[in-house]
Amino acid sequence: MTDLLQDIGILFLGSRLKRLGERMQAGATKVSANAGLPLQPPHQPILAALDGQARTIGELAQLIGVSQPGITRSIGQLTEMGMVASHSGEDQRQRTVSLTPAGEAALARARVYVWPQVEEAAKALLGDRADAFMRQLAELEGTLEATPLDVLAARANPQLLTIREFSDDLAHHFHDINVAWLSEMFSMEPTDRVVLENPRASIVDQGGVVLFVEARGLGIVGTCALQKTSEGGFELTKMGVRASARGLKAGEFLLAAIIDRAMALQADPLYLLSNTKCAPAIHLYEKLGFRHDAGIMARYGARYERCNVAMLYHPPAA
Repeated sequence: MTDLLQDIGILFLGSRLKRLGERMQAGATKVSANAGLPLQPPHQPILAALDGQARTIGELAQLIGVSQPGITRSIGQLTEMGMVASHSGEDQRQRTVSLTPAGEAALARARVYVWPQVEEAAKALLGDRADAFMRQLAELEGTLEATPLDVLAARANPQLLTIREFSDDLAHHFHDINVAWLSEMFSMEPTDRVVLENPRASIVDQGGVVLFVEARGLGIVGTCALQKTSEGGFELTKMGVRASARGLKAGEFLLAAIIDRAMALQADPLYLLSNTKCAPAIHLYEKLGFRHDAGIMARYGARYERCNVAMLYHPPAA
């Protein structure tokens, strides 16, 4: 079995740190049990925080750096064990918690029989990296306290979609993505097979272009081509996006890139042939500047049996 958290890396850092903490706490719980203490690891910082001083739940949460619900849950467990007791302060709404004699005894036993063993075990685990690790941990905690992860994520703005140029090792994506939607909606036609089975010879080597869109974490999710059909004319063709990428706007990203490439090639005309069954795609074409055109239909529409839509690209006004 592979280790998913390790293989994926820093993306699941929080889950991996939590797993590490759980493994260490499981060992610490056994050390406590061997010392005759029925304490869980979250209980022991609370006992230490209450040593010689009563505190409120809020103070404990702030001092230990965990949530108030977590502190409340642990206090309830320690109360059932008879190790802490709560008291009303001058303000009846403000209750404080303090150690009972049993809690003081448990704290003393933990200090002698549990904490030294756990500390030495942690030092053995980290070796000569202990000091550096603790400094890095403190820096990480300080950074997260100042700027939560969701804020850092919003600032990062990573490149989620990337355009990839044609290469022979990507040709199978061009075939598979297009075969998937063509077979689902229509019947494959001879002209489809010629282009899909050898895009280099039928498109690239003839002066055309094949582009791919890669989604971070998903790989190649879409493809589109410019097939040269006259001295300056190009058909925008074989555009498809995997079902797994729906909702990512990969199609719009790819279409904008292929239009830019067509403009760089001074394509005239730039047109496409489609079918009314492809309504979402036609809406996208219209959004990015294609218009229905009877002249294109008359000139090129017979190329595909399924064609009942022909569109011509109109560049936006300067």
